[in-house]
Amino acid sequence: MSSIVFNGSYITQKNTGIGVVSRDLANSMSVEKITTLIPQGVGMVGDIYIPNNLSPGNGFVSHFRRLYWLQKSVPKIMKKLNSKYFFSPLLEAPLFTNVKSIVLAHDLIPLRYPSLSFLTLYHLIYIPLILKQSHVVLCNSISTANDLSLFYKVPKKKLFPIKLGFNNKQYYPIKKNRKKFFLIIGRHNPHKNLKRVIKAFSLAKLYDYKIVFVGSFDRRYTPGLLKLINKLNLQSCCEWKGWIDDNEKLSLLNECQGLIIASLWEGFGLPALEAMACGTPVIASNRGALPEVMGDYGYLINPLSIESIASAMNVLIHDKNIFEECLNQGPQRAASFNWFDTAREIEKIIQEMD
Repeated sequence: MSSIVFNGSYITQKNTGIGVVSRDLANSMSVEKITTLIPQGVGMVGDIYIPNNLSPGNGFVSHFRRLYWLQKSVPKIMKKLNSKYFFSPLLEAPLFTNVKSIVLAHDLIPLRYPSLSFLTLYHLIYIPLILKQSHVVLCNSISTANDLSLFYKVPKKKLFPIKLGFNNKQYYPIKKNRKKFFLIIGRHNPHKNLKRVIKAFSLAKLYDYKIVFVGSFDRRYTPGLLKLINKLNLQSCCEWKGWIDDNEKLSLLNECQGLIIASLWEGFGLPALEAMACGTPVIASNRGALPEVMGDYGYLINPLSIESIASAMNVLIHDKNIFEECLNQGPQRAASFNWFDTAREIEKIIQEMD
């Protein structure tokens, strides 16, 4: 396999989303042929350190710094290493150069639910250029591949849906007593559909239960959720956590009654996969890629229907056999999503390009 430079600029000490995918995928690739560009302090021997201010967390400024670094520094690094391909686990790569890029697409949420924001402009201006220039566009689901074909008219022969993985050494069943709370993991953006989930919880009248929200406070969206909770008098039923480490997430996934991921759209749905690996029931949206991840597992709901979400909550807590069924089915299905197979599939695609 030709030598590859891997874009690890999204990897941090506190990874979420793309950072988790980037870290685990980089760790699964064949090390003798890959060089990872990674921030100081989170890499390993053999990696090339890059400025720490490129990683997410500093808002728009870090995005612009990273795009500038990709354009100006990466081609020089590629030339110095005599590497053939630049592999980016997100839709970012050098433009207007002879760098051969392989990119991984995750979702097109900013186009499905547009707003006047940097991300929308980013998807309207920058992403089309990346898709046109890239040699291969990997997709984290068939749903994402279909979206790229629909929104950007990317030729299907250029799109390669692959199955992502999860850290099976970190997420697994442990003997924990199930407690009376539902778990929600992720951002508070509107497409996460949290207002309908809160209303559904109120409709279900599950006042001896709680909802635990895991995700960073967002000044744009979290205040609206808090206002709704106050209006419905659910303050004592809601608990808020920010970023948590893997060990705390493992405990919460094994203690909760179920994970709720009722998004209007997901390109993949990693929390659902991690919950399955723990044998935890999942209430998931029937839209986007979640049905691909879930299969026959858990409860699929109509995310636009508050009644559908509330009904699934009630069915879950009254199903006496649910935990035994999930323990038998979840880890087995989750095992089909593993980073080793993902990395080998990507390497096979690259070999066929040579």
